[in-house]
Amino acid sequence: MQQLDTRPLVRQVRLDVDLLAHVEPETRSDKIAFGFVKALRFFADRFFANRYGHRAVVLETVAAVPGMVGGLLQHLTALRYIRDDEGWIRTLLDEAENERMHLMTFIQIAQPNRFERMLIAIAQMLFYNFYFWLYLFAPRTAHRVVGYFEEEAVISYTQYLAEVEAGRHENVPAPQIAIDYWQLPQSARLSDVIIAVRADEAEHRDVNHGMVAELDNRRSA
Repeated sequence: MQQLDTRPLVRQVRLDVDLLAHVEPETRSDKIAFGFVKALRFFADRFFANRYGHRAVVLETVAAVPGMVGGLLQHLTALRYIRDDEGWIRTLLDEAENERMHLMTFIQIAQPNRFERMLIAIAQMLFYNFYFWLYLFAPRTAHRVVGYFEEEAVISYTQYLAEVEAGRHENVPAPQIAIDYWQLPQSARLSDVIIAVRADEAEHRDVNHGMVAELDNRRSA
């Protein structure tokens, strides 16, 4: 039997993303999603303050959930209706894998303690169940939540990068896992990792907002 290659896919850094892109909430669904994400941002800011590395560890374990849930439910929907998924399953699963690599990277940088590891487990348990039911009954709102979540992630990583470049956080060498995954030079530093992760988040933002637009088009067709 041929052995599967379980190594993470190599990813290149995108530098052509629009970091300022924002979708104004218009519908009731949009406003609910926007308010929910802003509430999460409020509590994250109060709990983590300027501990951006630890914030990334906890939030990335949550960010890795939507793609896996969406991919699973899109897979089941495609089977149930015997139709093509139009590439959604692979896109969402790739998103989940990418967010997991963010987590694996920042775990090596921030070195979370036992309490933070417990918080990761609790946050994942609560958010997985919440997002599963949200996607099952309101996939449009679910994708909008992720779109706004990623908008906030871009803002957070931009602030993190500014702190590192200002010398308020040490610009430590990039972990080897990040160098391999994003094809960074061996001399890469934390700032290079943040730029790569931020570009990923901007891409996920655009993809999920785009999926909302596609769902709207399907309903109006």
